[in-house]
Amino acid sequence: MIKIKNLSKNFGDVEAVSDVSFEVSEPQMIGIIGRSGAGKSTLLRMINRLVDASDGDVFYQNENVTKYTGSKKRKWQSDCAMIFQQFNLVPRLDVLTNVILGRLNEQSTLRSILAFFSKVERDEALSILDRFGIIETALQRAETLSGGQQQRVAICRAIMQKPKMLLADEPIASLDPLNAQIVMDSLQRIHREENISILCNLHTLDTAKRYCDRIIGMREGKVIFDDHPQKLNKKKAKEIYGAEELSEFESLVTSTRLG
Repeated sequence: MIKIKNLSKNFGDVEAVSDVSFEVSEPQMIGIIGRSGAGKSTLLRMINRLVDASDGDVFYQNENVTKYTGSKKRKWQSDCAMIFQQFNLVPRLDVLTNVILGRLNEQSTLRSILAFFSKVERDEALSILDRFGIIETALQRAETLSGGQQQRVAICRAIMQKPKMLLADEPIASLDPLNAQIVMDSLQRIHREENISILCNLHTLDTAKRYCDRIIGMREGKVIFDDHPQKLNKKKAKEIYGAEELSEFESLVTSTRLG
């Protein structure tokens, strides 16, 4: 489905991502883990074409999406939907409009500015909001919602795009534990029900182990682990996070064994 080949990104003298390669041949829930600055966000942004790669390629169904421009690039960014840590909603617009804006690439600029949406689009957006348990917020301004609710709205907007895959960049980093669980449950549900791959940047090992069927570990821009979560042992965790994060991993192993 998607093939990342020797992907690199330089910002001046800093190499944020270095020669990253991996393939996703079937729908998977993939957790990308690593410390801040490991290159996780830059990697997702290159895949989505929000940032151009310095070197390397991204192939989807044997087409090189790093070469796309204009309408083909916009179509790819719709097919490869992105969810951000800070939600990226329009605060003063109501929830329903924010969700329908997931179809922005399919609408004329004037039509979008005037918020002129069809009944079919409204009904579909309401159905998605209902599916994720927040239909009662449809007419509220996005800025009035809690962080967890806003992230679920962002997920609904991504689903409105009818994506072929989904990228989530630290989607729970600013949420409390309960809302983080609700958001991760929602992403896992999308993966299973829509049968699409989700690449999700995560800080914590426990979340990656609980929700993902594949983990990619990054350090200093390089992939140093790519395997099933059960293969992520203490030695490899130390390589990814460093000694200061090892206690978290040991606690996770202990709790898993007790459970």
